[in-house]
Amino acid sequence: MSTIRAAGIQVAYDQKTIIDGLDCQLEEGKITTIIGSNGCGKSTLLKAFTRILPTRAGSILLDGQAIAELPTKAVARKIALLPQVLEAAEGIRVYDLVSYGRYPHQSYLGALSAEDRDKIDWALEATKSAAFAHEEVDALSGGQRQRVWIAMALAQDTDTIFLDEPTTYLDMNHQLEVLELLQELNQANGKTIVMVLHDLNLAARFSDQLIAMKAGQIRRQGRVEDLMTPEMLREIFDIEAQIIQDPIQKRPLCLSYQLIK
Repeated sequence: MSTIRAAGIQVAYDQKTIIDGLDCQLEEGKITTIIGSNGCGKSTLLKAFTRILPTRAGSILLDGQAIAELPTKAVARKIALLPQVLEAAEGIRVYDLVSYGRYPHQSYLGALSAEDRDKIDWALEATKSAAFAHEEVDALSGGQRQRVWIAMALAQDTDTIFLDEPTTYLDMNHQLEVLELLQELNQANGKTIVMVLHDLNLAARFSDQLIAMKAGQIRRQGRVEDLMTPEMLREIFDIEAQIIQDPIQKRPLCLSYQLIK
């Protein structure tokens, strides 16, 4: 199991500093969701954790080593990322897309080994994508495509998977489909899942831990049951909210909310 920690990081776009002096330890073997208003630094933090964005100060530590100093393939064998915008080459088949997840494990010759094919087949089965393995990705529904991208990350065979808004543009049915899949991967396979979500009720239902951000800083971090409170929502989102316990899921549920006047 990989340990991932941010130590005093500063992250910026050009001259605009988004995150400054942030410390964070991700919980191994848990589902952690980063929440916060638009522009608070959620996706920026995710990109820093996965080395998409470099830090100007501080370090992201992967198993105690600065991620910036590790070889790219070494990082890709430990963490996988599904970004917010996902684009596949026109006409590519599902199987071929999922096979890209094996790149960090391949030799310079690039041929798929028997182990590679076993991992690809497992990823397709785990995401219920095997039935359309030889179809073109463009021909799939939104929910099916998202499962295929998750299959590619699974084929990468990492301890940790990062996802930036994996339910965006999906209807309610497919949102549940994707999040239940991630929950199953966590519970059955021990995968550490770290994601950004906008829907607070989905975050509360499917997460073990929440990281609540505002203005580039982590204001609160901890168990869903401890953080999903009217006080937290007032601090992070500037809203007055009514929180109840979901009678079916037994998780905190935001029943209604309004702007602070």
